Amino acid sequence: MSPMQRSPRRPVDGILLLDKPVGISSNAALQRVRRGLAAAKGGHTGNLDVAASGLLPLCFGVATRVSAFLLDADKTYVADLALGVTTTTGDREGEVRSTRPVPALSTADVERVLASCVGPQDQVPPMYSALKRDGRPLYAYARAGIEIERAPRAITIHALHLLELAPPRLVIEVHCSKGTYVRTLAEDIGEHLGCGAHLSALRRTRAGPFTLDDARPLAIFEAGGPAEQYDALLLPPDRALLDYTALELDPESCRALEQGQRRPAPAGSEPGLYRLYGPGRCFVGLGEITADGSLEPRRLMPVTAGA
Repeated sequence: MSPMQRSPRRPVDGILLLDKPVGISSNAALQRVRRGLAAAKGGHTGNLDVAASGLLPLCFGVATRVSAFLLDADKTYVADLALGVTTTTGDREGEVRSTRPVPALSTADVERVLASCVGPQDQVPPMYSALKRDGRPLYAYARAGIEIERAPRAITIHALHLLELAPPRLVIEVHCSKGTYVRTLAEDIGEHLGCGAHLSALRRTRAGPFTLDDARPLAIFEAGGPAEQYDALLLPPDRALLDYTALELDPESCRALEQGQRRPAPAGSEPGLYRLYGPGRCFVGLGEITADGSLEPRRLMPVTAGA
């Protein structure tokens, strides 16, 4: 479709769960869905590598106000590891760096290694990553043969589960915090097993409260037809915040928070973040009850969003 034939952009509000295919960047996938929806504003909530597939929540319109909470949320992946071979990138896209024989491995051997990798830890980001230094992504330096010193980042591996052991193939489920590079984890597991490894496939199955079971394939948004046909697939913004307790407010409290004012918290409320709702179960946004018993606005929806 030429620029002259494109449908005009329209206000679209909500979260769409996409099953991103292998071979396309997260931003390219976002733009294709955005064209299908004819959406004026949109963003994704955590980059998936081109070689990875799976759940990619996309936020449109007012839902972009909650995208940071999905970006910060824990993720779950199914990772395929190729044992005995390391690569320059840590995944199948790189050149072979070394090969080693794979020892005889029992389920107990692998599970011991996986257990040793669980918990809070510091992880050094790989050179082949989109992290930037002086305005350039690290992978640009890596392709030029330049090694940049990278500071380790605090991550948490919440759980590792063995799904399949068929050497030289190893399949695991990874439940981890934001900022975790599963490629680096795969390399670490390979070293602990004594043979090295690289990530041969990666599929994201969960992001925050969302699962891959509810995601839609990219192809349906490129089939043509009216943009409005996809509106029923959009989830309301508060679906991203189900980990926070709901709190219903009276109209006066809603107006005060919209003006940036504090309000007394309901009696007996514990400090923390809350999903806020006004009359008619209208989603107001996120608020925080502080230690002194006040309710303060943190991330509110536009006044007209729930009207």
